[in-house]
Amino acid sequence: MYDVEQTNPVGITRTVVRSRPDHFVPATADGEVHSMRVRDVHKSFGSTHILRGMNLDFADNAITTILGPSGTGKSVLIKHLVGLLAPDRGDILIFGQDIWKISEAERRELRKKFGVLFQDGALFGSMNVYDNTAFPLRKHTGMREPEIRELVMERLSEVGLEAAVKKFPSEVSGGMRKRAGFARALVMNPDIVLFDEPDSGLDPVRTSLLNDLILQMHQEHKGTYMVVTHDIRTARKVSDYVGLIWKGQVVHYGEAEAAFASDDPFVRQFLSGESAGPLGMD
Repeated sequence: MYDVEQTNPVGITRTVVRSRPDHFVPATADGEVHSMRVRDVHKSFGSTHILRGMNLDFADNAITTILGPSGTGKSVLIKHLVGLLAPDRGDILIFGQDIWKISEAERRELRKKFGVLFQDGALFGSMNVYDNTAFPLRKHTGMREPEIRELVMERLSEVGLEAAVKKFPSEVSGGMRKRAGFARALVMNPDIVLFDEPDSGLDPVRTSLLNDLILQMHQEHKGTYMVVTHDIRTARKVSDYVGLIWKGQVVHYGEAEAAFASDDPFVRQFLSGESAGPLGMD
């Protein structure tokens, strides 16, 4: 199985060819309707100012990796994008709609366009792998159980978990829990998929295999993917675009190749892991 000795994820042997999406819209273009746009967003918790005027246009139908030091606002950004946190100031635009200028019912509908993979999969401990994956379909659609089963088994097969459908989260490995969370994130056929440190807690081999799976699923299903990570190897492997956040602001956003060749002191230091540079221990 994938979490033990296999050298490729879930038997997938096809070559993933990375290229710029055919309908890429430059992130700085004005007037375009991006799937996700963040405009001058501020967020504080008490006296702690987390997001400090963040601006970001996500490239559509591409994988964007968001990196930055701990505590700089990456997970807070995810919660803003899915409408779990409201900004103190600024706009969160999803497919051109400001999610805090629409009704709660409209916001719930927009959330159905998202799939989210949390750090540990965020599975329900009282449900087996099958029921965890089926949960969004049962809650948000009127699909009948035979239809649900067909779609759930398709997604679980894609991530190599068709033999683990009756197992509970406590009975499977951390990597399997993440893959189950990935299947659940994809089961509604979302337009946007957000990954909150999907590689946390995984060893380098399983991180690489999970990255292969992210690339494979994006190639097959398309959509706008955002991967929040601290792992530079993950960023190198999966990214079409790289964004770096520092002190609650985006200090760099662009094509991955340009990011890793950047002369900007912060970008170069963070992506190379050097100790010399503007980023210190504080």
